[in-house]
Amino acid sequence: MNRYKKANEGIHAPEHVKERAAGLQGRRGGYPRWAGAVAAMLAVVLMGGIALYSGNRPTVDRPTPYSEDGPGPRGLPVAYAATTLAQADYPDNWGRVALAENAGRDEFLADSAARFLAGAGEGNRVYSPLNVYLALSMLAEVTGGDSRQQILDLLGEGTVESLRAQAKDLWLSAYRTGQTESLLANSLWLREGMTYRQETLDILAKDYFASSFSGEMGTEAYDQALRNWINEQTYGLLNEQASGLALEPDTVLALASTLYFKGEWRDAFAELVTGTGTFHGPSGDVEADFMRNTVNDSFYWGDRFTAVALDYKLDGKMWLILPNEGTTADELLQSGEAMDFLLAPKADLFDEQGKLLEEGWTGQKEIEIHLSVPKFDVSSDLDLIEGLKSLGITDVFDSSVSNFDPLGASTDDPLYVSQARHAARVKVDEEGCEAAATTVINMNPGAAPSPREEVFFTLDRPFLFAVTLDSGLPLFTGVVNQPNG
Repeated sequence: MNRYKKANEGIHAPEHVKERAAGLQGRRGGYPRWAGAVAAMLAVVLMGGIALYSGNRPTVDRPTPYSEDGPGPRGLPVAYAATTLAQADYPDNWGRVALAENAGRDEFLADSAARFLAGAGEGNRVYSPLNVYLALSMLAEVTGGDSRQQILDLLGEGTVESLRAQAKDLWLSAYRTGQTESLLANSLWLREGMTYRQETLDILAKDYFASSFSGEMGTEAYDQALRNWINEQTYGLLNEQASGLALEPDTVLALASTLYFKGEWRDAFAELVTGTGTFHGPSGDVEADFMRNTVNDSFYWGDRFTAVALDYKLDGKMWLILPNEGTTADELLQSGEAMDFLLAPKADLFDEQGKLLEEGWTGQKEIEIHLSVPKFDVSSDLDLIEGLKSLGITDVFDSSVSNFDPLGASTDDPLYVSQARHAARVKVDEEGCEAAATTVINMNPGAAPSPREEVFFTLDRPFLFAVTLDSGLPLFTGVVNQPNG
């Protein structure tokens, strides 16, 4: 079954979801398949993450990656073995950008999340669709020909100029400071002794807010410079994953993109009522600490799931999505219903004249919800290459057909991507959620909620989660099979 097709027409599927589904279905069969193995010449490092905010955040020995007078990563310390070739060009006047509807972008966010979250087995998996979108957008800027076109097709844009504008709007719309923080940073790490097209580096600095650095590839000092940059932008939450990063001497370029999130719950869980309970994982029962709370809020359901949202202060939500009894997390992901739900409007949308533009998710009801949520700290380190190939990006991994002309690298050897990794972490407790990149009620499919005016939502078996902003943009998605990590 196509995972973007609703299994039960009795559950409302918004028109834009149906159109996206039809587009994806028609696009599937045309992807070329990559064959053959290649050695390392171009490394692309995709990093993202999420971590938990506790009310007692330490203030000692904690780097501040963003300057006090505005957005943007700190400059490189003297200890960095790197030379700056282009500095991120942050806007003078800072303000949020409202995202316009974009079916191609939403298709990628949904399709890639389902692809990279599936197959976790008995473990956990975390993936940031936004983080990978921005990294692939930067990759498109340094590629040309069919190599670029495959990236444009996957991200749903017709030209690199329209992709550039969309990536910039995404970056600006996702950036937050205050009680809810969402901090993004990009960089390029180039091999010294070579020439590069400055025009391309300047575009990346201006429209992607990416600084470009040059250093001696294959040295511990340059590797440590990259690790330090990632750790500073993610407050050290991905230190374990970053510690294994190493660039080969013949690497020409490494792209790094980070996303950090921190939010406090609007309705915090009281530690006093947190208690031990049993989580029924795929490899057996385990003991976990369950946070408990009772709220009056919207309760959602679909053919194969039930869901609630935990609000952050001021902006954003964490969605907790519990597959129905008899449905696994992988089956829910492959059906496409979970991602359709996340990207669909939850309330009716009207224009300025009051005309209904789009109906909200119909499977919902305001009700008293008794929550029981396990505390969890989950992380993953994903190799994206095979997944990107299956999604249609193939040429950049094959030196015989890849095109990196816009980079303008002074080398006689063809370039190709040898490494594409994505690390992310999510940690949740009574206070909220802090991030670095780095859901139980039995119900028949399509059935209405119980006539009772309360429900018990107990996450005591594998579930999905997503961290979104109020715009609905998914920053992080994940599968929890083992709440204890």
